Amino acid sequence: MNRVAVFFSGLPGCILPALLLLAWSSFFLTAEDQISVFLSLISLAACVIVAVRMRWGNVLRDSIAAHERLWDACLIAIMLALLVLFREDHYSLFLLGTIMAYATAVMGLNVQLGYAGVLNFSCASFFGVGGYTAAMLMAGTGLPPLLTLPLGGAIAALTGCVLLLPVLRTSGHYAALVTMAFALLFRVFLDVSEWFGGPQGIPVAPLTIAGLDFSRGISWGDTEFSFYLKYDLLLLLVLCLAYSLTRRLERSWIGLALDAVRSDEVASACFGINIQRWKITAFTLGNFLSGLAGALYAMMLAYISPANFTFADSLLFLSILLLGGIGNIQGVLVATVLVVIIPEKFQVIQEYRYLIYSALVLLMIVFRPVGLLPRKPRVYTGNPA
Repeated sequence: MNRVAVFFSGLPGCILPALLLLAWSSFFLTAEDQISVFLSLISLAACVIVAVRMRWGNVLRDSIAAHERLWDACLIAIMLALLVLFREDHYSLFLLGTIMAYATAVMGLNVQLGYAGVLNFSCASFFGVGGYTAAMLMAGTGLPPLLTLPLGGAIAALTGCVLLLPVLRTSGHYAALVTMAFALLFRVFLDVSEWFGGPQGIPVAPLTIAGLDFSRGISWGDTEFSFYLKYDLLLLLVLCLAYSLTRRLERSWIGLALDAVRSDEVASACFGINIQRWKITAFTLGNFLSGLAGALYAMMLAYISPANFTFADSLLFLSILLLGGIGNIQGVLVATVLVVIIPEKFQVIQEYRYLIYSALVLLMIVFRPVGLLPRKPRVYTGNPA
């Protein structure tokens, strides 16, 4: 055990797990037959079981905390390596882009539920608000396409103001019912609105930045790169910004106030913390991140419809957060990969994926409510006054 701790505390202990993760990810994405997919999952499960039995998890967690910037750089390098490896594979690049878009949206949900304790069962609706905002602005205005991304997040945040009063006046399962009702109303509104294309949906114009058309492939010599590569690079940038924002928010005095509100509203109010203000802050910021991710995801899809933003998709986002660990943004990244890729690779469970997500939520709540990678308790140290 001491040798393992010494190994992981050094530089090789940070790089080796990253290389193993890259090797497994590349093999899993390239696996086509169901047997290879199953064997890769068995190998991953075996590694996790061995690590748990040998109690390497705490050692690895401490290593991540000690070399945080290096681990972040390794994760970015892994994603860039996968993008280069699958540069011509439309399907794999689309999956990677979906993972990054969903992870960004769930980070917004994490700010709401994980930090402030605000229940939101309509994350996919705000994800859809960003997507439809991008579609309408790019079709009917002369705004620069890049400007539609933050506007998609801003409109999603403004739309969330409709729910502020009922969310602030309710708590627990009553607040959950409010957001569930909004998700259902949003789907019905899109279905009956001809302006938004009704149930058939509307096309989304391709993103163009400085004359670079994102709907066209990249040619370099005799090699033709997939057009999804440009979207993936932009999604990676947005994901990194969202990751940095949520991590800095958690460690700031704002994160401390949000944690206090989530832990005990009565005690927080007794110490002068404005409960409503911090709930509004968390709810608005979370919706902004969801709308931002939805706007870019809609551009990558090139066509959106109400079927892309149902209550079942909100359940998918919630299952990602519960699986990864509420409040843990590193867990969000891991859970997004598992939830998105595994059903895509196992074609036999495609039609039952939402049933599996529902069962997953119930199982996690009953047997492991803290998630696979639970958030560490906050620790504050300082010199006494």
